[in-house]
Amino acid sequence: MNLLGTYAKLIGVAALWGGTFIAGRIAAPLLPHFTLSALRFWTAFGLLLPVLFIIEKKLPRLCVRDGLFTLMLALVGLVIYNLLFLGALELIPASRTALVVALNPILTSLGMALVFRERLAPHRWLGILLALTGVCVVLAKGNPLQILLGLGQGEVLMLGGAMCWAIYTILGRFALQNGSSLSPLSITTFTTLWGALMLSIGIPFEWDQWQIAQWEAAGLRLQVIGAILYLGAGGTALAFVWYAQGLKRLGAAHTAVFNNLVPVFGVLLGALLLSEPLLPSMILGGLVALLGVSLTNWNEKK
Repeated sequence: MNLLGTYAKLIGVAALWGGTFIAGRIAAPLLPHFTLSALRFWTAFGLLLPVLFIIEKKLPRLCVRDGLFTLMLALVGLVIYNLLFLGALELIPASRTALVVALNPILTSLGMALVFRERLAPHRWLGILLALTGVCVVLAKGNPLQILLGLGQGEVLMLGGAMCWAIYTILGRFALQNGSSLSPLSITTFTTLWGALMLSIGIPFEWDQWQIAQWEAAGLRLQVIGAILYLGAGGTALAFVWYAQGLKRLGAAHTAVFNNLVPVFGVLLGALLLSEPLLPSMILGGLVALLGVSLTNWNEKK
C-alpha cells in the first residue's frame, strides 16, 4: 500500500467515525449501553471473520504475546471507550462528544514522547496544534467560550474516552510490531471478538432496561437497527482495519492526528443528514484541521 493510499484510508476512517456520532446519538438513548456495544461488535465480528478466512485462508493461531495485546486492546479501546462514548452521547450533544477524538492526537503524541521517547519534529507538533485549533473552531461555531461553557459529567466521560483511545492507539502500534505475526485484519478480528464477549457479560444485567426501551414505532426500530449495522460494519469492521493499517505504516502519533478530522466530518454529516446548520466557522475550522493534518505528515518517508 502506497503512502497516498494510507492517507486516503485514514481520511475514510475519519469520515466513518464521524458518522458514528450520529448513529450513536440515535441508538444510545434507546438501548442499554452494554447491549448496544455488544451488538455493534458482534456485527463487526460477523463481517470480519469470513473476510479473514477469504484473505488469509485460515484463522491465525494466537501466541501468548498477541493474545495479551488483543485482550488489552479490546478492554481499553472497545469495552471501556465505548461505554464512556455512549454515556457521553446520552448526556450531551454529539458535537460536544466529538471533543473525545479531538483530544486523541495530543494525548497520543504526549504518551509516545513521555513513555516511549518517540520524538516529533517541531513542524509536526505545529501541525497537531493547528489541527486541534481547527477542530475547536468547528465545535465552538466561532465562539471559543462555547467549548468551556457547561462542563459536566458528559465532558468528564469524554476525557476518559480520549485517554482510553490514546492508550489503544499506542498499544495498537506495538501490537503490530516487535515480533507479531498477525496482520492488521487478524488483530482487528480477534480484538473485536474479545470486545464482544466482554460486553456480552453485561447484557443480562440490563434486561429490564431492554424491556422498557421504546420500540413501538416501526420507523424507530428501523433507525436503531440501521444505526447498529452502521456502527458494526462501517464504524468498526472497515474503519478499525484501516486504522490498524495506518498504525503499522505511519506510527501512533502520525496516525492519531487524522482523528482531528472526525468531528469535522461529524459536523458535516450532521448538516447533510440531520439538516443542522453549516456555519462559515465550520468550513474555516475544517480547512485549518486539514492543513494541520497535512503539515503533521509532511515529508513522510516512503
